[in-house]
Amino acid sequence: QVQLVESGGGLVQAGGSLRLSCAASGRPFSNYAMGWFRQAPGKEREFVGAITWSGDTRRYADSVKGRFTISRDNAKNTMYLQMNSLSPEDTAVYYCAADRSYWGPRDEYDYWGQGTQVTVSS
Repeated sequence: QVQLVESGGGLVQAGGSLRLSCAASGRPFSNYAMGWFRQAPGKEREFVGAITWSGDTRRYADSVKGRFTISRDNAKNTMYLQMNSLSPEDTAVYYCAADRSYWGPRDEYDYWGQGTQVTVSS
């Protein structure tokens, strides 16, 4: 079992920055690929980005490329999402996910956190 807990969400002004964290426990963290998803009210959950277990390969949704950066610190069992140049369209609940075998944009990860709210004011 893998338990994931997101943190770092909150209210930020448009154009500002925010860093989300996802702390993992229960299994060897370094063996899992991880991803970030988000869901806005009335919208389907959408892919934000993902990172391999080694942390040397990343992929991002087109909507966040150049603004968001995913990183991980396996020694701390934590994945991060650095969000820059935020706009109101980024407002959503952000979820982290982990999987031992899957790495990609579909929401097929085995483990999910409960989410953290990010609100960007205009």
